[in-house]
Amino acid sequence: MENKKPVDNKKILRNYFIISLIFGLIIIAIIGRAAVTSFDEGKYWVELGNKAVRTNISIPATRGNIYSANGELMATTEPTYRLYMDYWADGLKADTLKKYAKPLAVELNKLLPQKTVAQYEANLMDGLKLKEKEEVEVAKVAKIKGGEKKVVKRSREYAINTINVNYRQLKAIQRMPFFRQGRNKSGLYTREFVKRTKPYGTLASRTIGNIWEESVKGGKYGLELAYDSLLRGKPGTGTRRRVEGRNMTIVDVKPVTGKDIISTIDVNIQDIAEKALMDKIKGLDAESGTAVVLEVKTGAVKAITNLGRIRDGVWGEIDNYAVTDLSEPGSTFKVASMMVALEDGLVQPDDLVDVGNGRFEYGGATLLDHNAHRGGYGMINAAKAIWFSSNIGVAKIILRSYEKDPGKYVDGLYRIGFDKDLALEIPGYKTARIRHPKDSPQTWYRTTLPWMSFGYETQIPPIYTLTFFNAIANDGKMVKPLFVKEIQEDGKTKERKKTAVLNEHICSERTLGFIREMLDSVVNHPQGTGKPAHSNLVRIAGKTGTAQLSHGAAGYKEGGLSHQVSFCGYFPSNEPKYSCIVVIRKPRNEAASGGNMCGTVFKRIAEEIYVQNIISKPGSMPQDNAFPKIPKVKSGLLEHSKYVLKKLNINYSDKAEGKWMTAQLTDEGLVMKDRKIQHNLVPNVIGMGAKDAVYALENSGLSVNLLGRGAVFSQSIISGSSISKGQTITIQLK
Repeated sequence: MENKKPVDNKKILRNYFIISLIFGLIIIAIIGRAAVTSFDEGKYWVELGNKAVRTNISIPATRGNIYSANGELMATTEPTYRLYMDYWADGLKADTLKKYAKPLAVELNKLLPQKTVAQYEANLMDGLKLKEKEEVEVAKVAKIKGGEKKVVKRSREYAINTINVNYRQLKAIQRMPFFRQGRNKSGLYTREFVKRTKPYGTLASRTIGNIWEESVKGGKYGLELAYDSLLRGKPGTGTRRRVEGRNMTIVDVKPVTGKDIISTIDVNIQDIAEKALMDKIKGLDAESGTAVVLEVKTGAVKAITNLGRIRDGVWGEIDNYAVTDLSEPGSTFKVASMMVALEDGLVQPDDLVDVGNGRFEYGGATLLDHNAHRGGYGMINAAKAIWFSSNIGVAKIILRSYEKDPGKYVDGLYRIGFDKDLALEIPGYKTARIRHPKDSPQTWYRTTLPWMSFGYETQIPPIYTLTFFNAIANDGKMVKPLFVKEIQEDGKTKERKKTAVLNEHICSERTLGFIREMLDSVVNHPQGTGKPAHSNLVRIAGKTGTAQLSHGAAGYKEGGLSHQVSFCGYFPSNEPKYSCIVVIRKPRNEAASGGNMCGTVFKRIAEEIYVQNIISKPGSMPQDNAFPKIPKVKSGLLEHSKYVLKKLNINYSDKAEGKWMTAQLTDEGLVMKDRKIQHNLVPNVIGMGAKDAVYALENSGLSVNLLGRGAVFSQSIISGSSISKGQTITIQLK
């Protein structure tokens, strides 16, 4: 048996001691280093850590949407991005960028053609050259004692393109040569901005409003500004940390999405009004035009269009003239003057007034009727002074009634409601200016009363004139024009706006009856000045207006003549449902005429609204065998189509099993079949109406740009394509 060597305990103890000593020294070194870090370098590391972490970062909320009264989207928020390059990114290599600069510039030019290929390539290289200069400066600073105290500016925010891109464009850019490497190697990064998109373009644009590009500033004008506190929501907070060269924000408190605003605007009526007005001001080459449609009973603004000349041949919404334009209304104001005199019992419709040959000298001034060159109207009654829009007739009636007490006449105007603040929901609106002789005796002249009686020496925005005429249509009840129908949160109504009554009775029923007869005759009497507004389809009542515009200090005589023409009224005159005003300023191509210019626009608006909205019951019309009995049915939501067909007593065969359908007219009659809409794929909306098409596309996560009216006949992104977040699709209807 082999003998084992005895264990050397002393050696083992010595080795243990050495190992323990080494570990002890290491522990002492760690503790020492920790102490140095904590006490000597602690302040430095705390400051460095604080730089990497920022607390209480504001996280903006998603702004609420604005909708029309019938549910169409009028304004929504779309994120946009500005492109930058960080030439000091850790992984960016100059040689690689030089290699890919040309193909990258080609791709950028294809997507964003605002710059040429050469300009994009030069821009990328200029940023690289700037970085190289900065590197030289950094090297110089490093050689100088204490140089670390000098900071060298570095090109970490070099703009690639000054025009913002949308989400779809951003994703395409991130897939381009060189940029596809990611931020650290390519240096590409973005800053997010907020863009307010209006799917219906310029329709009611000044009234809907806009926001500042920097979302923190909120609404700029219109409903966007008036309801900014509700639309903007409540921002959240978060903590920003720098992780692997990128800033990441961790949400601590979630932002609260803004509420939605449901306006009173009816897109169909708005489209009718805008097209009718645009066609007329183009033909007249006018400076600007305004058209507003109110719902008589509620005061809801169903359409409001304000078109101003941007440049020769081009008009657009540049100001909200309907609520801000303080101008002399002209002859539409004669109705208010006649109402005051009738209500005070100082005139009757059959009372005679001699307007002579159309010329009247008073207070050192000459007053003319529009037919003075034809010898005037001679002896007429008070009612005909309105029918024929006689300046002299109305002026003589008001002088005969109030010459000794002009304040009583103005009190009558105030009694109607012309002194009231309408408190409109549109920021920047103006109030009517009708002065009283007791308040401004130094500027109340002998000629003031007669000239005021037919619409001069007063300044009244069009919305005030329309509010007055709407009260006539509404059995004497004056209501406030309403721009917002309700406020919603998460699709649920939080507040429903109620009609506000400004004046229960602007006059007695007797006076109102006289006035309504006069307004009906203005349009429907063979000699009425509003005859161009006469319609065989819907009976219209109203009043023309023509006012010569003052040229500042030059007054009315110098600098050439220019006019503002108007027509204000309501329809159908026997049972008024809508009131409307049309105003056109400085027409160039024809002699100024409220009837021929604005009356024809009013007529077109009234007839098209009447055809679309006031439809006889199916059974009340004689059967027409010349056309198919079954109407064309648009594709869309199954339940909605079934509801309409049942109401019209039209038989159909339901073979659809899903939510969406398409209709076919077969030998067996009307058949409804499935229309498949798949999740995460662009739906096919060809043949749908605007409402269903927008609903289907927005539910799929798309932003919709809508053009035209009728049924969808084309869409910019082919159905079945994959959907990218924030992608915009344009659909055309006809």
